[in-house]
Amino acid sequence: MDNKGIKKEYRNIFAEIGKTESDIDARLAEIVEEFFFSEDRIYHDFGEDMGYLEDTGNHDARTEGMSYGMMMCVQLDMKEQFDRIWKWAKTYMYMDSGVHKGYFAWSCGVDGSKNAYGPAPDGEEFFAMALFFASHRWGDGEGIFNYSREAKEILRACIHNGESGEGAPMWDHDNKQILFIPGSDFTDPSYHLPHFYRLFAEWAYEEDREFFAQAAKASYEYLAKACHPVSGMNAEYAEFDGSPYSKPMTWSVDRHDWFYSDAYRTAANIGLAYEWDGIDVGQRAAAERLQYTLGVVNKDDPFVIYEVDGTRIEKPALHPVGMLATTAQGSLAVKAPLSLDSEDDAVRLAAEWAERLWNEPLRKGDRRYYDNCLYIFAFLALAGRYRIW
Repeated sequence: MDNKGIKKEYRNIFAEIGKTESDIDARLAEIVEEFFFSEDRIYHDFGEDMGYLEDTGNHDARTEGMSYGMMMCVQLDMKEQFDRIWKWAKTYMYMDSGVHKGYFAWSCGVDGSKNAYGPAPDGEEFFAMALFFASHRWGDGEGIFNYSREAKEILRACIHNGESGEGAPMWDHDNKQILFIPGSDFTDPSYHLPHFYRLFAEWAYEEDREFFAQAAKASYEYLAKACHPVSGMNAEYAEFDGSPYSKPMTWSVDRHDWFYSDAYRTAANIGLAYEWDGIDVGQRAAAERLQYTLGVVNKDDPFVIYEVDGTRIEKPALHPVGMLATTAQGSLAVKAPLSLDSEDDAVRLAAEWAERLWNEPLRKGDRRYYDNCLYIFAFLALAGRYRIW
């Protein structure tokens, strides 16, 4: 740790289970080539100096994927692609007027036309974190490439929008929890990134730092409440007390109180947060419980939809590779060095999940976007390459 508590050394789970650095480097190079440059790529150049990530299932570009792409690029030292993605997002997604001024439209056509004029907060928080890391890794440039200023402005909008009477913030000012969308009365557990907020509390505008320090504390406590005490699962959308959000929605007939799609990311977040911060207020054990529920109780066929208590819904998971990847990333929350031969059941199981990810190829087909984004993050994290810059 440095004098601000910033981590400088990172656990390499793959090395713990016997992979060599040369093997890890080679596998990562294959993954990056397939994701960014192959016929099955998710990333695409656009014009002379822009680029976007395509949601291959919905054939659009989303703030989720664009901000994920920027985080991948800063971790991989791919500055050209980072700048291309950021310029596309700022050119086509950014809203400089109206009720959502300062936010980014969550979905655009791959030609840049807006499909929606509302934001999704997971995009803004990843944009801000990736921009801070870019500033620290590469230095600030001019205009929109003054990364640290852009990050601070995003965070300012996230917590101050609505103060002048128009718009709404992305965090609830009373409980300090991130909202599903600005103005909503519920949250998404997978949006809670306390390890990001702890850094925002160091790097945001001075007047915003205390808010993010409180948000980090609130989100650590929330993750412990949102994950089921037996299954380790959480709902896609949830109340502020962590219970599944089951009220009807005007814009969706789907259920969002299941362990499904969005919800998978929570275990990954718990693992990375523990790796970066070493803080445990009860959330760490949820990753072990989830690995047991999926890897032991449902070992023969884990990739289905579940009620939060672990009851199976006999429908296939839409993103099985994503479920595998995020569950494996949760291995970072298991304290002991991992071994496939360990006599400790939790340690051995965590090693088995890491081994499963190592042996799993990137997903093919129309639904590969979300799965493969989560796959890259998990691989980077388990290789000790998902770092604070």
